[in-house]
Amino acid sequence: MAAFPGSLLEVPDGPGCYYPPTVLDHVRPGMAAFDEETFGPVAAITRVADADEAIALANQSEYGLGAALWTSDLDRARRLTRVLDAGAVFVNGMVASDPRLPFGGIKKSGYGRELGAEDIREFVNTKTVWIGPTA
Repeated sequence: MAAFPGSLLEVPDGPGCYYPPTVLDHVRPGMAAFDEETFGPVAAITRVADADEAIALANQSEYGLGAALWTSDLDRARRLTRVLDAGAVFVNGMVASDPRLPFGGIKKSGYGRELGAEDIREFVNTKTVWIGPTA
């Protein structure tokens, strides 16, 4: 294994791709880590003045799979979850899926929901039978 420069992480030898867990600070609109969905061990930090600026920046995204909101003020959490444009908002917890709850995004992050009661109906063949007037 080769050491990853500047970290204690090691890059595995052999075929394949590897990207070590990374924290990116001072990420702003216009940067790929801000404007695109990043699927990997990457945390992008954007500094804002207040919650209103954070919501405005989050909502300008073309994507909207999930959002995590951290606060000890539940009234504030209720207000902010209503204005966040995301298919799922998790308060004081990481975005995750649970088979008991519908999960899915909005905007370019998807249409519709998977899991939960909404999803199970996708596996049911409903038959419509209509019988018109008889003579």
